[in-house]
Formats: sequence, C-alpha cells, structure tokens
Amino acid sequence: MSDFSFQIPQKVLLSSYGIIRLGEFVQEWGDKFMIVMDPILTQVEAGEKITKPLTDRKLDFFTFTDIDGPADTKTLDSALNLARQAHVDGIVAAGGSKAISLGRAVAKLYNDKRETYTALEKDDVTAPALPLVCVPTTIRDRFMFTKAIPLVDSRSSVLRIMHTTSGAGDTIICDPNLTLSLSNNQSSSISLETLALMLEAYISPRANFFSDMAAEKAMELFALAYYGTESLDVTTPREELLSQAGLMASLAASTSSLGMTSLLAVCINARFGTPSALVASVLLPYIVDDAAKFRLGRLAHAARILKATEDGTDDTKAASDLADLIRKNLAAYNLPARMKDLNLSLENLSLAAEDAGKTEFINSLPRSMSSDDLFALIKTAY
Repeated sequence: MSDFSFQIPQKVLLSSYGIIRLGEFVQEWGDKFMIVMDPILTQVEAGEKITKPLTDRKLDFFTFTDIDGPADTKTLDSALNLARQAHVDGIVAAGGSKAISLGRAVAKLYNDKRETYTALEKDDVTAPALPLVCVPTTIRDRFMFTKAIPLVDSRSSVLRIMHTTSGAGDTIICDPNLTLSLSNNQSSSISLETLALMLEAYISPRANFFSDMAAEKAMELFALAYYGTESLDVTTPREELLSQAGLMASLAASTSSLGMTSLLAVCINARFGTPSALVASVLLPYIVDDAAKFRLGRLAHAARILKATEDGTDDTKAASDLADLIRKNLAAYNLPARMKDLNLSLENLSLAAEDAGKTEFINSLPRSMSSDDLFALIKTAY
C-alpha cells in the first residue's frame, strides 16, 4: 500500500442557515472585508443572505461582483487592486467555482507585491495570505479541499494552476439553502457534474481507502436524493442530501485525483467560457463507456450503489446501465446530449484537448492518455 497523508486545516460547517454565522467567523480578523461574489447572487435572495450577517454586526465590507466570465487574471488584478486600496482584513468568497477561485487567489496574493503574471508563472508566493471564508453556493467544488487554485490566463485563455499552502480557506460554510437560487437547468447539470466527481475519484489509480469511503458515501447520498428509500426513516430534504453528497464528492476528489471529465470540462470552460457543468454532463456517459474497458468492476459496484442497476446484474450490464441512466437523465432534464450542441467546433475542442495535455492532471488519469487520446474521446461525444 502506498503512503496515505491527509489533512484538512479548514473549519468546515455544513448546516442549514449556517450562513448566519458568517459574521461570527470573520469578526475576529478585523472589521473591514471584501466579498468576492458571483454576480447572479445579487439578483436573488442569496446575495442578501450572505451580506446580512456582516451588516448585523456593523462590519465594514464591500462586494466585488465584476465577474463576467471564468476566473481569469484580468479579473483577479481588478479584485486585488480594490482589496489593497481598501486595506481589507479578510476575504469572503461566495458563489460557484469561479468566485471561490478568485477569492482564494486574492487572499493568497494580497501581500505579494509582484505583478500577478509573475506570481502565477513562478508559483512561489511565500507572503502570508489574508484570512478567508469560502461560501460555495453550488453543491460541489472539485478543488475545494486541494492546494490548487484554477485560473485562466487572460492573455491566452489557457487554464493555469496556482498552488497554495492549504485548501480552500480558513473556513468553509456550506448552507444548503443557498443552493435553492439555482435554476432547474443549473441544478440538474451541476448534479451530474457532482456525480462525475464521485466516479472519477472512485476509478482513479490514486484511489485509496479514504477516497473510496468518501466516494461511496457520496454515491449513497446522491441515490437517496434522487430515488429515495422504501422506508420512511430518511426525512432529510433533497437539497441537504445533495449538499452532503457534493461535500463528500469534493473530499473524495481531493484525496484521489481528477479524471477526464473534470480535466476537459475546466479546460473547455477556460478556453470558451462554456459552463463546466454542462460540458461534464455531456461527456460523462461517454467517459463511463470508455472506463468500462479498464475499470469494469469498480464502475459496476458504483452502479449498484447508485441504484442504476439491479443487484446481481453482471458487471458489463451494470456499467452499461449506469451510462444509460446518465443519458436518460440528460433527456429528462432537457440538457444537451452531444458536444456539438454546446456550439463548439471540433477545431475549438482540439485546442482544449491540447491544453489539458499540458496540465499536471494528465498524469493521474485512470489510463495513460495524451492530448490526441483526449481529443479522440471528445470526438465520440461530438
């Protein structure tokens, strides 16, 4: 067995109405804060839920919502300049993956005086980071518990990874009530992306007893959320079950590794701004078909946990049933079923596959793959 090392330095709070404790957590750092917030949250009740705990404690804060596309270096520069000019005592990052990534990067680079591109290229920041609270408003974040911060280089639209000394922040508040602001389309695609995280972690060559435990529990919670149980002893609301599943899936991903679905989704999102959840949803059944050739036993076991197949079904049919279930869900949710439905050309996608092949994650995929192999996989889903 290979060595296993695990550490979560953050305080993690998963609680309905947990956001009301935000002011309690940040006030010990000072009285002036910057909230990096997904702009969509300002249009719904969730935005006020996030700011009210600071207002109630009469803490000074301002919100940064100028996030038009992915978390890129141009937007990061703007956020950094505002934070430094205001001499903030800490950062709150609230929203989906792009807001969380920007908030993490602002906290990391705040005390580094170099140009952002220099810090990104050298990836050697030693200055102390600002205190940080992350408030994810979607049920998953593939980088939540990792030291990797995904950013997009504005000069080239290529995914870049900045590393920090710890995970997402000093505190992570997961409040299931904040996910209710998602549209049905967003919720459905994000749910399938969360399923992709569980499966990736489970079939990864870096899977271990701990990531298996987290992934299997995530699948169990996911199945409960979607299919319920024959008994009446599970009364947890669906959004809470999905938040629990997302948290466990994120934990599994951080202690195992990202797979083909996530890698291609984040690279395509970086290049073209296509939501990673939509990309992951389209790719997932094809990647399950591909993985069945070399991780059949694991996929079959996952299919049984997810109630995608009957107990006793042979492994080949179980894996096929899992892919079929995902395709049925795509149709039921009225989501795109092919990559061409995302208004991306094969020429576009070849660039994203090339980008993916240059990342650090290419060496941790379930099987040895090159950029050409990734592009071949994309073509099957096109």
